Amino acid sequence: MKRTATAQCTGDLKNGNGTITSQSTVLHNTPYSFKTRFEDGIGTNPEELIAAAHAGCFTMAICAQLTQKGFEAQMLETQIIVDVDMAALKINGVHLDLKAKVEKFSDADLQTIASDAKTNCIISKILNVPITLNAVLEK
Repeated sequence: MKRTATAQCTGDLKNGNGTITSQSTVLHNTPYSFKTRFEDGIGTNPEELIAAAHAGCFTMAICAQLTQKGFEAQMLETQIIVDVDMAALKINGVHLDLKAKVEKFSDADLQTIASDAKTNCIISKILNVPITLNAVLEK
């Protein structure tokens, strides 16, 4: 399987504009620019897209493990924080914040599968930065 996306950009760094389109077209000519990356503006940026990809991948990995164990989530919600050092042009780390509601599931079991998903989801595997995790089982 292969997945694709295309980015286009015109103009100079600070005043130029670009678009990003994904294979599925969920992102279709979605704007991105200096302003959406380094300031505030309508559009996306690479770091936000990394956070979105990681949130989706990690949450799906949790769901898969729950299914394998015979459980179904009433709710899984993952917020990803990508810590970006723009001065050094690097990502310092990623923090995953998982809230889960799963009937008849223990907190210890959640910690085990969340830790495994943190290490083994596809996006975690490609990130060469520290990844931290906070997982909370809601009753």
